[in-house]
Amino acid sequence: MQKLSGIVWLVCCFLVACSSEVNYAPVTDIAAIEHIPKSGTYRISSGETLYSIAWRYGLDYRYLASLNHISPPFHVVAGQRIYLSSQAVRTQKSHSLKPAENMTHTTPVSHVVPVHSAAYFVERDSNTPVTSWHWPARGPVVGLYSSLNKGINISGLQGSPVYAAAAGQVVYSGNGLRGYGNLIIIKHNSTYLSAYAHNSVVFVKEGQRVKTGQEIAEIGSPGSRQPILHFEIRRNGQPVNPLHYLSVR
Repeated sequence: MQKLSGIVWLVCCFLVACSSEVNYAPVTDIAAIEHIPKSGTYRISSGETLYSIAWRYGLDYRYLASLNHISPPFHVVAGQRIYLSSQAVRTQKSHSLKPAENMTHTTPVSHVVPVHSAAYFVERDSNTPVTSWHWPARGPVVGLYSSLNKGINISGLQGSPVYAAAAGQVVYSGNGLRGYGNLIIIKHNSTYLSAYAHNSVVFVKEGQRVKTGQEIAEIGSPGSRQPILHFEIRRNGQPVNPLHYLSVR
């Protein structure tokens, strides 16, 4: 009887251990787009770029640039406060928000048009089409695009290569976006950006141009979970399903 009780106890321990492994918070939680603050404004922190701020709130970087009269190459500085919505522009009193240092003053900021009709800046040499997309990692897809997961999750061994999905310029490299770990954002043209999250090692820096298929990082782990690459593509600031762009393999 004691032997049987011992076996039952071991089985219970095994089941508890298994359940603790499968009850980690799902990796889809990492890709949430944050809500714009009620103030409609944002103070820039060290290491942030206009692109990373746009990514955080699911906005088009060109919209933010137009809203705040920031000209290409869209440089921002820590401590600078910017508008995130046209409503904030209309309601914020001019004396309560210091304009960005690189804003032009030819057009009053209160005259900025709403998001859906914003007059975006035209960028020189920024409309090179993306003719094909390269898989950013070799492992199997373990997390699909959904309303929660704004990209796909690709499984891999710790330290496996991460590749640029298409040629472009690195516009963010850092760990300032909550839930993304070490993140790289690449601008491919004025329409498409791609992101590579949870890197253990990063081989590129902001401003660097990369080629399609170039190794840009190594796969890491989001906390205590299995090593994965979280990969996103955004079109005009909005998430799209990467599997609609990547070739079937």
